Amino acid sequence: MNVFLSYILLGLSLAAPIGPINAAQIDRGIRNGFMHSWLIGVGAVLADGIYMLVVYVGVVQFLETAFMQTFLWFFGCFVLMYTGIETFMNAGKINLQHARGKEPLYRSFISGFLMSISNPLTILFWLGIYGSVLAKTAATYETSQLVLYSTAIFIGLLLWDITMAGVASSARKFLTNHLLVVISCLSGISLIGFGIYFGMQAFHNLFGS
Repeated sequence: MNVFLSYILLGLSLAAPIGPINAAQIDRGIRNGFMHSWLIGVGAVLADGIYMLVVYVGVVQFLETAFMQTFLWFFGCFVLMYTGIETFMNAGKINLQHARGKEPLYRSFISGFLMSISNPLTILFWLGIYGSVLAKTAATYETSQLVLYSTAIFIGLLLWDITMAGVASSARKFLTNHLLVVISCLSGISLIGFGIYFGMQAFHNLFGS
């Protein structure tokens, strides 16, 4: 049980660093409430699961090709820039009484999935972190335990997702309209900043040494 809990803690710590997903969760939480924020995270966790499976079955070599990395940098740039600009442009339209629930839930899920699946850092992240965990666990435990501990990592990711959604949606009760607009603008700028970074990495892959 202690080992299982330690893998849940690992999942929590993997999800905790502030990045595009957390920024988007905060914005959707204050704009549309818990479910929208939670589904951003669920989409991202599904993408994480796909990359965990990719690492597990050993087809990472395909994702390590220069073409795929450049494509993912460009695609990630587009997704983050689009989401960031949309967030920034809609910041002034936030209304505490009327904002909640206007956007379809599936859009939040798709947004989280695309932001995570198109992020090359996610590939490198799971390749490095989960790859090393996989190697260590496979050498020590049986396959059934490997699946169990991988599930524990997933539980940790989902717990962080629920926590972020709860905090973001609850915080709106204590915020004014003006402060909500400021937070949404900052979230949009953060996403645009990540998008610019992804674009720079794509150009570096194409034209750099």
